[in-house]
Amino acid sequence: MNIYTLVTDLLTNPKHSLWIAPLLVAADAVLSGLIIQKIPYTEIDWTTYMQQIVLYQSGERDYTAIKGDTGPLVYPAAHVYIYSFLHRLTDGGHDIAFGQLIFACIYCATLMTVMTCYTRLRAPPYLLPLLVLSKRLHSIYLLRLFNDGIAAMAMWLSIFLFQRRQFTAAVTIWSLGVSIKMSLLLLAPAIAVIIALSGGIGLAIPLAINAVSVQALLGLPFLRENAGGYLSRAFELTRQFFFKWTVNWRFVGEETFLSSAFSLNLLALHAILLFVFVATRWIRPSRENLGSFTVKFLKGRLPSPVLSDRFITKTILTSLVIGMLCARSLHYQFFAYLAWVTPLLLWQSSVHPILIYIIWAVQEWAWNVYPSTSTSSIVVVHCLAAQVVTAWIN
Repeated sequence: MNIYTLVTDLLTNPKHSLWIAPLLVAADAVLSGLIIQKIPYTEIDWTTYMQQIVLYQSGERDYTAIKGDTGPLVYPAAHVYIYSFLHRLTDGGHDIAFGQLIFACIYCATLMTVMTCYTRLRAPPYLLPLLVLSKRLHSIYLLRLFNDGIAAMAMWLSIFLFQRRQFTAAVTIWSLGVSIKMSLLLLAPAIAVIIALSGGIGLAIPLAINAVSVQALLGLPFLRENAGGYLSRAFELTRQFFFKWTVNWRFVGEETFLSSAFSLNLLALHAILLFVFVATRWIRPSRENLGSFTVKFLKGRLPSPVLSDRFITKTILTSLVIGMLCARSLHYQFFAYLAWVTPLLLWQSSVHPILIYIIWAVQEWAWNVYPSTSTSSIVVVHCLAAQVVTAWIN
């Protein structure tokens, strides 16, 4: 066997992913330690999180009264509980170094889960280096301590559980992730379709109750005190975003960005794209058109086809990317959800390896431009659009 054949086999044979993945995780753990040691921590939201937790620990349960230096508490209840635990572990938030070590462990645990999801799909080894090379992703986890990293861990763990058809556990973990940050609601359309295909209305109803119950139980102390205040702050769908922080739509200009017409157009585009994918791609395993699919689902007569791991994973990832493409404003920490999704989604869409690397590289560049520019924001949007279009075509 010549060198070319050996290299080709090493890069493309999925069996090699099983031993390459652990080596990359170990190498990234070392890299993470070096980043914490050599690169200064950047204060953005951690102090505010800790200030908010102090109010919570003092007995405050009215969400509208919980604030910090950079603003009010705008994340659901699980965020409060997790950061309250981190508050205790880090000496009231003062031991930043230990906090970074905790987030390094969260990062490595999430990476291992991502690698497991990749290897279950028999992803080729050439994809795996892209999972450990993101500068922005390391920054989000190790230098900023954002809650998005924890939410992303919940997202990938739920994907892994969906792959294993452990639906109750998958929905529970996903709902827990939503209660850390509502960005994970972008997965809801895909999860609904997968559950409908897997067990019809008989499976969908108890799992929907389960997801809502998780939210209710976690939010109960705050719902009792001020239900309207909790829901409006933790799940604020009409939040006005600042133009200066946007990563994706800077090129449209501030006036357009802040206009209600722009927001409504994005919402309409989101709905249209979801409708197109549901009608033409996501319900294909049922061999029904959308009308008969809906009728049979409601009557409890929908057949339950065997769904592949690839179908389940691609459907969930596509739902996320559609939501990010149509989001009013993406901030830098949102890359925690996208960074590990892009290589897998492009590969599942049969994109050529060279093009996968190109899209990954330009996307990584764009998310590392600070502050964002018209050019970088155009690149962000076009990379997301490329992932949506290729997911539909292939």
